[in-house]
Amino acid sequence: MAEKQKILIVDDDLNIAELIALYLTKECFDTRIVGDGEEAVKQFDEFKPNLVLLDLMLPGIDGYEVCRQIRKTSDTPIIMLSAKGEIFDKVLGLELGADDYMMKPFDTKELVARVKAVLRRFRSEPAEAQTSAVVRQAEEQQGEFVTYTDLVINQTNYDVTYCGHKLEMPPKEFELLYYLASHPNQVFTREQLLERIWGYEYQGETRTVDVHIKRLREKLKDNDEWRLSTVWGIGYKFEVRNQV
Repeated sequence: MAEKQKILIVDDDLNIAELIALYLTKECFDTRIVGDGEEAVKQFDEFKPNLVLLDLMLPGIDGYEVCRQIRKTSDTPIIMLSAKGEIFDKVLGLELGADDYMMKPFDTKELVARVKAVLRRFRSEPAEAQTSAVVRQAEEQQGEFVTYTDLVINQTNYDVTYCGHKLEMPPKEFELLYYLASHPNQVFTREQLLERIWGYEYQGETRTVDVHIKRLREKLKDNDEWRLSTVWGIGYKFEVRNQV
């Protein structure tokens, strides 16, 4: 029997947390509830969840700080939950590394659907420390991948190798980079990228795309032969220079 995927629910409203846990348990998830930020960080290390549902307004350290601390060591998917509806709050959460954002009150069935959608996109990395460099190179040539000078993006195992070093990258960042890089010099609007990467279930702002492009640019400096390029007034493209 396959091991159940684990969800850490971080919310100081026990009624909401227990309702979420009930629905997730029915879908065969293993859940754990914590009610404050400090305990969330502790339980993250102990429980080792596959996904975190993280309320922003918590006793002690808030959800933003919990997200910061988790992102220092892990790219485990995080869905932020908040009664706040300002675009600033959504953008800040995404900039800190959250993979999705839902406003309260929300439909519990929709939350479960988003949990499943985020988990589908996220694939655990293989234990590469136990794999030789030769075997790793062979694996990187399997499945779907795109490659440019100093850059290999492998969709099969969600690996990004840049200048010989593997980059840690949350699922949404990876999918956005892969999609753009697999369509070199093709311009996409923010709306098109939202639809293709976040899917029909995501009702977010186009600013979400800008945030993820910014984070990608911080990790991938411009190369002489390629770059993530802004097409003013339209959107973005993966620009490949001197393409034959």
